[in-house]
Amino acid sequence: MSRTTGEKIFGAFNMLLMLLLVFVTLYPLYYVIISAFSDPMAVATGAVTLLPVGFELASFYKVIEMENIWTAYGNTIFYAVFGTLVSMVLTILGAYPLSKRRMKGRKVITFFVLATMWFSAGMIPVYQNFQNLHLLDSRLGILLCFAVDTFNVILLRTFFENVPDSMEESAKMDGASDWVILTRIYLPLSVSALATITMYYFVARWNAYFWSMLLLKDQSLVPLQVLLKKLIVEVSYNVNEAIDFSANVMTEQTIVYATIVIAVLPMLVLYPFIQRFFVKGIMVGAIKG
Repeated sequence: MSRTTGEKIFGAFNMLLMLLLVFVTLYPLYYVIISAFSDPMAVATGAVTLLPVGFELASFYKVIEMENIWTAYGNTIFYAVFGTLVSMVLTILGAYPLSKRRMKGRKVITFFVLATMWFSAGMIPVYQNFQNLHLLDSRLGILLCFAVDTFNVILLRTFFENVPDSMEESAKMDGASDWVILTRIYLPLSVSALATITMYYFVARWNAYFWSMLLLKDQSLVPLQVLLKKLIVEVSYNVNEAIDFSANVMTEQTIVYATIVIAVLPMLVLYPFIQRFFVKGIMVGAIKG
């Protein structure tokens, strides 16, 4: 079917708008990457815009030599992996009962769960809550800190609701318990939704720094993002002074860019392998049929 002139103009305008949004979204990351590998002096003078200028790895060498960098990296991996595991267990255990219409008080409980999306206690009461529970300066506090996202619970609950009731009824006739039904029927049928939610939690855990900064005072427990924040804002590593390295003047900017590249590298490597689950997981979990 041939398109009208108006449709062609709209299509062209829509394409230009989408390309502009893609450019605005990706260019900051692209700039950080090319700047990290460029000549520090070229970055400092603003010569780096669309293509890298020169090729230098001195900034990465400096980042690797930084004190506590690998400890912080290990902490980030620990919080991301085990924090995601804790979040997924709690989300599954919350979504499964809420998906059962036979559950007494289901609507009331769902209302209170949804209410957490609109209202919160505030930063100070939450901090005092962790303090009273003796979870400050504790890995357990980071693992439990905002472990459950209401949106993910509702998404998974909706996905579970789409599983035919006949499958559960057949399993119950064979003597299966709710735990067996959950682990052997619901979870295997929900791989796409589980992969999507797992990625949401993992990315959030990997990038989290605010509450880690507030709850952790022991520098041996802080994640990489807190270290990066200190590098950018507080300049705790004295990289504002010129340092001669491999006949190049090191700058604070390139060290920050190199640290950012190292911090986001796992996400860039991991995402292509699971992005195929995203559309399927979101669409199936968002449509109630």
